[in-house]
Order: sequence, then structure tokens, then C-alpha cells
Amino acid sequence: MPASSAAARALDWPTRFETLAATAKSPALQRYYAGGTPSGDTPISDVPMVAMDFETTGLDPDIHSIVSIGVVPFNTQRIYCRNARHWVVRPVLPLHRESVTFHGITHSEVRAAPDLREILDDLLDALAGRIVVVHYRSIERAFLDAALRWRLEEGIEFPVIDTMELEARWHRQKPPSLWDRLRRRKPESIRLADSRTRYGLPYYAPHHALTDALATAELLMAQLQHRFSPDTPLRELWQ
Repeated sequence: MPASSAAARALDWPTRFETLAATAKSPALQRYYAGGTPSGDTPISDVPMVAMDFETTGLDPDIHSIVSIGVVPFNTQRIYCRNARHWVVRPVLPLHRESVTFHGITHSEVRAAPDLREILDDLLDALAGRIVVVHYRSIERAFLDAALRWRLEEGIEFPVIDTMELEARWHRQKPPSLWDRLRRRKPESIRLADSRTRYGLPYYAPHHALTDALATAELLMAQLQHRFSPDTPLRELWQ
């Protein structure tokens, strides 16, 4: 993946997808890339999107695994809850007690769940032709890439709109003022729940992949309404 946020925003993703469609070995990835992606100059009001969230056994994609996936398709006008999908998937390694406490998915649930490979076609169909929206891209993009490298011996590339990165632009870019330092004021939280609170969005219980995907879709819609215009080009938002 591109080395920096600026490089990712400047990348010609439609051309990159054409190259990947021609070079991918996996038929599932070939079909996904062949579906293309909107160009960077597309107004955000014309962009089909899908919010995606993972629950995982930990934070390191090299040693931890995905245990559930939620996807919610939407655009700037509407969230398509009827077409939302949620999967529990079997991790490569056993669950730790701490992760069960965190996301509530039990050992019996994952024992009965399919491997990610078994639902991959459905997942990629849900993402195809849409811009993926996440809150903290280092989870969803890194974990899916690592999971596919382990199963298919090739990873996946795709642009994302990261609602956490957007919040960081407004609340983390400027250094704290002298007054803030003297008062030891903490920087604004850019966690999903705290970010939603700033826009008056309702509280949802965290750590369920489908609920968090819906929460992310709603957050982006609020960010777009307050900070951007319908004509904002996609390249100003994606990574």
C-alpha cells in the first residue's frame, strides 16, 4: 500500500484496479478489481460507499485474526440497512479470554463459524464498485490484507475513507496552545463514540462489527454535512 496519506490520496485508484485485475491470481480478487472504483474527481454525492468494521482477536494483523465482519452500504443521502451483512468467521488461532470479553463472540460461535475463505466471495461482492469507509484504516485494511495473504498467497488493495483520519485533520493537526498546555488539557478524542457525540449522533454499544459499521456510516454522513459540500471530490477524502 502507499507509504503516506498524501501518496494514497494522489494515487490513481481506477488505473491501479485495472492493473490488479490483470495481475491478480485469485479469481475472487480478479472479479473484485474488475468491478473498478470511482475516480478521484468524482463528487462525493455520486460515490457509492460501504462502511466496514472488523472485530479481531487483537490489534496486530500478523499474529491476530478477524472474528466478525460488518458491512453497510450507503451514499450521502441514504443508508441501505436492508442490504447490510454480518458474518462471524473462525479465527486461525484460538480465542483469548480477553478478546471474548471485549467483543462478546464466544468459543462455541467461532467453532461453528466458516473460515474467511468460505465467505470471501460474498464479502468482496459487498465491497465491489464501492468506496470502503472505516474508522481507523490500520485495522480493516491491514487485517484483510494479512488474512488474504495467508489464505490466497496474495493480499488486497483498496482505497478507504477513514472517518478517524478526518477527525484528526480537525482536532489533531494544530499543536496545543500554551493555555491548553498550562491546563494540561487532553487533546480531543477521535474515537468512534466520542467523534459521534460531537455531531449529536446517538450512542451505540461498541464492539459489534455490524453496529460499528452503521455507526461509521452515520459519522461520515455527519462529517460530510458539516465539513464538506456535495461537490467535494473523492480525492480529498480517500486514503
